[in-house]
Amino acid sequence: MIDLELQDVHVLVTGASGGIGLETANLFLEQGAKVTAHYNTTSSTLSPLISQFGSSKVQAIQANLCSEPEVSRLFSTAVQSFGPVQVVMNNHGIWPTNDAPLASMSLDQWRKTIDTNLTSSFLVVREYLSGLKQESVTEEQKAKAAFVFIGSSAGKVGEALHADYATSKSALFGLMLSMKNEIVKIAPKGRVNIISPGWVKTTMAEEALKDPMVVYRALATTPLKKVGLPYDVATQIVFLSSNKVSGHVTGEILNVNGGLEGNFLNLEMIEKISDGPLIF
Repeated sequence: MIDLELQDVHVLVTGASGGIGLETANLFLEQGAKVTAHYNTTSSTLSPLISQFGSSKVQAIQANLCSEPEVSRLFSTAVQSFGPVQVVMNNHGIWPTNDAPLASMSLDQWRKTIDTNLTSSFLVVREYLSGLKQESVTEEQKAKAAFVFIGSSAGKVGEALHADYATSKSALFGLMLSMKNEIVKIAPKGRVNIISPGWVKTTMAEEALKDPMVVYRALATTPLKKVGLPYDVATQIVFLSSNKVSGHVTGEILNVNGGLEGNFLNLEMIEKISDGPLIF
């Protein structure tokens, strides 16, 4: 096993209670990191990690990341236990399951998705950079600084009927590219990247993936012809978070999507030509 030199590095994982976040928290702990596992509503899934690795290595903290005071509390509580936050996996977010055409999408839905996925990420970034600026943070601690956003292929190719989600994820690309030029003014070796998954078998996507046609659409332009697993994404997050193996990688978008090339746009036309629905 390659030593990623993450021993005792303080990692904050947002949205750590399930899916990609939970898998990533586990991998960081296996590498010897200290993990603050953020959750919003459910913490029961984190209990096995705490039992296995102990409270000296992992702590679970609740916070609504759309709230400035709660984001501030999350970081201050994390710092009190494990010292300055050095690595962040910005993973939290929502994907509204209802199909909502732009012509009829409610402003409430739009605002909720943007606030939950984008504005909250800004608050996390701001608090993280502010923390790194504190005089108590040593240069040695700053040398491990890394921030990984979780984006989405939808941010690159769009997603009809889910424009709120696609827009929120696309905007993270701009936030990442701006942040990577600012973090080095605070932590000269600090790096910022984004992982862009395709469809992944998580709780958030579980219901949608029960529909064979949704799976067909998801895989129609995916050469590997499979939906990803949380582990597929988590390994890349941990890799990008290590200055030992990714110390010269910043400002990059790493696609973890099975080779996805775009949307399947003309399904109705193909069904008409084939004289019937396509079966997955």
